Amino acid sequence: MDADVPGTVLKRERTRDAVLELIESRSPGDAIPSERALCALLGVSRPTVRAAVDELVAAGLLVREHGRGMFVAPAKITQELVAGDRALGVPQAAGAWSSRLLEFTTLQAGARVGRKLRMSPAAEIVYVARLRLVDGAPMAIEHLHIRAELVPGLSAQELESGDLYEHLRATHGVHVHEAVQAIEPTVVTRAEAGLLDVPELSPALLFERLTSDTTGRPVEYVHSLYRGDRYRIVSRLALGPAAEVAPDLEGHHPGIPPGDFTHGDAITSSTRGDIQAGD
Repeated sequence: MDADVPGTVLKRERTRDAVLELIESRSPGDAIPSERALCALLGVSRPTVRAAVDELVAAGLLVREHGRGMFVAPAKITQELVAGDRALGVPQAAGAWSSRLLEFTTLQAGARVGRKLRMSPAAEIVYVARLRLVDGAPMAIEHLHIRAELVPGLSAQELESGDLYEHLRATHGVHVHEAVQAIEPTVVTRAEAGLLDVPELSPALLFERLTSDTTGRPVEYVHSLYRGDRYRIVSRLALGPAAEVAPDLEGHHPGIPPGDFTHGDAITSSTRGDIQAGD
């Protein structure tokens, strides 16, 4: 077997890099050579090529279609995280974002959400579940939990129009101030897989976000599941002082309903290594 041959790890790495270069030179949907053609082109064995291809398929960079061949996968949606104190320091993710409402109701917070929002488990929250799409393709499932006392009369239409935080500020004098967000890898359940159009147990990114007002009171808890094969996070680290840059307040941000901060208060989003998701 290849695994017993000296230099196999390096050979597979070079094979993977060569196939990756082929992918990067093509557009989404373009075909790449068959495994047999790749063996001849790269001068390596079939198991070596298959291992490299399997890895790139699992990473969401290649798509196998039975009887047709291998194709470059759709481009991943990139979300950039920026270190710093400027308002809403999470630049927009690419693509045309839309949503489909899955559930909108008022219910009791329960023990876990109650702890996060620092309220009684019996107190009421507005619960919203929705499917987020990019260019018409399912990308994420978002679950929003909002203190019901802060949003009396809130409708699904108002939420989807991006007026939530303006409603909080104008009607109740609640000014959103800070959001703490944690990200960790996970896999999707059967139900989630059906909504996201991916196989069960596919890799995903779990976002958990807690938003507070200027008094430190938790206002909203969100957890969102993003497809691991179509979504990636890029961090930009500030290593020294730089000129001030005007913030870009447009676009979608993980866990933040679109438009919520377009006309609302500034929010500082930070990634903290010592913050763990959950309790």
